[in-house]
Amino acid sequence: MAETKKVLIAEDSSVIQNLTKKILMMQNYSIHSAKNGEQVLKALESESFDIILMDINMPKMDGMECTRAIRAMDDQEKSAIPIIAITGNAKNYSIEDFKEAGINEYLQKPLNFDQLVETVKKLTN
Repeated sequence: MAETKKVLIAEDSSVIQNLTKKILMMQNYSIHSAKNGEQVLKALESESFDIILMDINMPKMDGMECTRAIRAMDDQEKSAIPIIAITGNAKNYSIEDFKEAGINEYLQKPLNFDQLVETVKKLTN
């Protein structure tokens, strides 16, 4: 059996976080969660993840700022973690903005959970 992949969900909405967690747990992913960018960076200090689902609009530190901080980390493994941006207002950002920040893919809210699972699988294999 393949090892369980670890997903960090950075999302300030408990509803979206819980739904995403349930969907991915049914796919045998190990789920960890954070409510803001600061919590993401703190989690990365002590753990490694296979992928991060990053809400763009979060309190304290948003997803774009957090992604840039991850990409700037000295730990090359952690700085290269695939990041999927999740946002309800992608109109505020262009694909170039996401790529410049270091985001690998982005998904629009409301989430299409089939697309979410497919994208997570693609980036963790």
